[in-house]
Amino acid sequence: QVQLVESGGGLVQPGGSLRLSCAASGTIFSINAMGWYRQAPGKQRELVAVILTGGITNFADSVKGRFTISGDNAKNTVHLQMNSLKPEDTAVYYCNIQVVTRWGRPPNDYWGQGTQVTVSS
Repeated sequence: QVQLVESGGGLVQPGGSLRLSCAASGTIFSINAMGWYRQAPGKQRELVAVILTGGITNFADSVKGRFTISGDNAKNTVHLQMNSLKPEDTAVYYCNIQVVTRWGRPPNDYWGQGTQVTVSS
């Protein structure tokens, strides 16, 4: 099994910054992708940012130019640096990691428990 532990959420004023971190532990043979999703009240969960093996990244249009994502496969960690935060960024943020637990097995998705990010004055 694989466990994900998130940290770094909180309350920040508009224009401020936060850094989210997610660390994976357990049976990990390789990681295909690491990413962050968010879900605001009354809305569907949406992709915020993802980083693939090899360093390719993709961002939601709403966060391009403000958020960056970085991953360290050796440490099984992924970080989301959020700058110029807006009230509409308020949501629960979930870490997602696509893990291969054994050679030859298909990858599985694992999710963190979620961390609240609130942007408000």
